[in-house]
Amino acid sequence: MSDMPTETIFIDGERLTFDQVMAIAFGQPGHPRVALSEPAQARVTRAAQAVQHLLAKGTIAYGITTGFGAFKDRIISPDQVEQLQHNIVVSHAAGTGAPFDVPTTRAIMLIRANTLARGYSGVRLQTLQLLLDMINAGVHPVVPEKGSLGASGDLAPLAHLCLPMIGAGEAVWDGECLPGAEAMARAGLQTTRLAAKEGLALTNGTAVMCALGVLQTVRAEQLSQTADIAGCLSLEALQGTPLAFDERIHRLRPFPRQQDCAAYLRRLLDGSEFTRGYDPTNVQDAYTLRCIPQVHGAARDAIAYARWVFEIELNAVTDNPLLFVDDPSGDVTVLSGGNFHGEPLAIAMDYLGLAVAELGNIAERRIMRLTDEASNTHVLPAFLTREGGLNSGFMIVQYTAAALATENKVLAHPASVDTIPTSANVEDHVSMGVTAGLKLRQIIDNVERILGIELMCAAQGVDFRKQALGPQARLGAGTRGVYALIRQCVPFIEQDAVMYPYIEAVRQKVADGSVVSQAMV
Repeated sequence: MSDMPTETIFIDGERLTFDQVMAIAFGQPGHPRVALSEPAQARVTRAAQAVQHLLAKGTIAYGITTGFGAFKDRIISPDQVEQLQHNIVVSHAAGTGAPFDVPTTRAIMLIRANTLARGYSGVRLQTLQLLLDMINAGVHPVVPEKGSLGASGDLAPLAHLCLPMIGAGEAVWDGECLPGAEAMARAGLQTTRLAAKEGLALTNGTAVMCALGVLQTVRAEQLSQTADIAGCLSLEALQGTPLAFDERIHRLRPFPRQQDCAAYLRRLLDGSEFTRGYDPTNVQDAYTLRCIPQVHGAARDAIAYARWVFEIELNAVTDNPLLFVDDPSGDVTVLSGGNFHGEPLAIAMDYLGLAVAELGNIAERRIMRLTDEASNTHVLPAFLTREGGLNSGFMIVQYTAAALATENKVLAHPASVDTIPTSANVEDHVSMGVTAGLKLRQIIDNVERILGIELMCAAQGVDFRKQALGPQARLGAGTRGVYALIRQCVPFIEQDAVMYPYIEAVRQKVADGSVVSQAMV
């Protein structure tokens, strides 16, 4: 472990950023550390004292001295309030399916801790600190992906998140899946017995769908730029024209992100000798080339909207009920509301999934144009192979892209328009936000592969164009480095070869950001 001082991210429930979530999600345990700011410590302590004040007065408060959901009218005796909080965690840990990966789990833990740090939830400082200690020590609860309805928060997955805190469930520590109590012990952490309100505060909120939204929005931002780059390389392979990207056109339809996209395309293609200028016999390209700014720009709008939503949600208080302590009297008001309802997040992720699916749709159509000699007017040979018939070339690669694009059309159906009433019809409308997030993640996975395939095809097409233009012909300022990157992973395919390793190699370059960083414009 390095002797360099470790950066610390201080959370207070008000200033958590996308960059900080990404740093914790993908960082090593303790690098950077997470800590609670001093003002947040004071607020958390005040709210925990408020809970004790309510108990001392015998106040009836939902989830503190009552049951949950349809049991909201069942009064809990003072000697059972701690057992109530234990019970909510163990009974609600009813998730199923594959567990979330470690980065997503770490993001969930951080976002849940940040919500509690606002000081309206009533957890004790020591309980919140234990959650932070788990992040810093690398104790990652095993949290199944399926089971949340996205209202009353992400109850089932968050209950699984809490199990190791009370010595139950399972957790991954140092790469090994262990019983929760053992993982905590190996990390040198003491388990706890939850106090009044704490089980409800830990499980009732939107941390899971918020984590999915943040992580997938960042991926979508990178994917959007990758789509622009792939589109430009395809345009060069197809001898397309950049005239449709002229600033004067886009000034007359001033969607800002359409304009931004067109400007980025111009920079990528600057200096290219593979594009054509004005040609009276061929004045315009097919839509998949000509309309890149309009289609990709609309996707950028959806991505920007998602970022706006999740930047707000990162620092929102999303559990129920909430405790408001009056200054200076110290009087406590308990208000029940619905900040746990994930509708804003679910709609944003459905919208983003639809937009990313469209990036895949238009990319797949460009792949078709690269491989179909009739569509590209014989600029390129059929299926990007010289000896067609003996060789199938890139024929089935296009099939794969088509299969992925078709799957995305199914996945793009919105989850947020569905609802199934639960808890004896008390919780009678839900958001399905986690379902929206899981679909979004799969759509992005698929589009990473589609764009990888487009880059492979475009590079193959560029090599055929070089045979006509000469090996010294220059690609655009942004595409030439990307072409070189692809050629590090995939050679020119002269004769039929096993393609799937090449598809995966390029997908990895798309996923890790190498394609975007290599464009450098």
